[in-house]
Amino acid sequence: MNFDQKGLKKRSMTVAYFYENISKSLDIKLRRLNNVDEQKRRIFERDLHRPGLALAGFTNLFTYKRVQILGNTETRFLYQLDDKTRVKAFENLVKFKIPCIILTSNNKLDNELIEMATAAGIPVFVTRHSSTKTIYLITDFLDDQFSQYQQYHGSMVDVYGVGVLLVGKSGLGKSEVALDLVERGHRLVADDAVVVNRKGEKVLIASGNNIIDHFMEIRGLGVVDVKAIFGIRAIRDKKVVQVVVELLEWKEEMDYERLGLDTKTTKVLGVELPLVQLPINPGKNITVIVEVVALNFLLKHYSGYVAAEALEKRIKRVINEESQQKTGYGRKYFAKDYEE
Repeated sequence: MNFDQKGLKKRSMTVAYFYENISKSLDIKLRRLNNVDEQKRRIFERDLHRPGLALAGFTNLFTYKRVQILGNTETRFLYQLDDKTRVKAFENLVKFKIPCIILTSNNKLDNELIEMATAAGIPVFVTRHSSTKTIYLITDFLDDQFSQYQQYHGSMVDVYGVGVLLVGKSGLGKSEVALDLVERGHRLVADDAVVVNRKGEKVLIASGNNIIDHFMEIRGLGVVDVKAIFGIRAIRDKKVVQVVVELLEWKEEMDYERLGLDTKTTKVLGVELPLVQLPINPGKNITVIVEVVALNFLLKHYSGYVAAEALEKRIKRVINEESQQKTGYGRKYFAKDYEE
């Protein structure tokens, strides 16, 4: 199964979408200072820009397609200029088709400058947060919006704090395993349609489809509302993907992993993750095995302990000890090496 599909990416968003959604996602409030059509302005990049040089007249390398931040430095620069020069400096911004302007630390602009932005169709907002915090929060929001993403057919469950992505062919019982894990006290992130976003270089965040949310389809039973049945403790909105568990159809001729010395990995959106392949056959308790997969991951992550390697070392040690204890008549046994 090909997990490393080419990721999709949002190319742009309207300033209207940005304004309506940023306050829902983060602890930042923006207040409008003018009334323009925010649907006509689009944001194309995750990075922000502080246009100090542009205000001073150097616009050769002005990254005007970014959200423009005017903090204490920029506004004080403007207000130390005389009226005519201030207007001329602000013209260096509004002559470009910039997405929007955000004033930080409750800074103000003259009505004349606001009217210039309005005439150019540029939305102007203000926030009480400092420039540093505003840049941090908005960059985080835009990073999420413009990150690579892909939707996978599977189930995502938080098992002992480990994000486990269950994948496999349709009809193998991924949803049933996920439901069993929820019943045992673990938390469902998504079922059937799992949206995975790549954040940064190595972090994958899984969430549910906005329509399906925390509903599950169980063959023979129908649709189940996990939140309504098991309560709020049984769900979570997002979780980092840490292990991929692939359910496989049992085939006699296949050579399945027995010891765990050959650690498999797979790539999801270019990020390498541990892969555990579990063949499905009658009588196998997949739910318990998935729990052990999560516990093994924690054990290896925090202590570096791998059971297969520990067993291999023990076997080698016992073989070495026994070879040293051999006598001419056979091996030397401990006293009372018999059942009582």
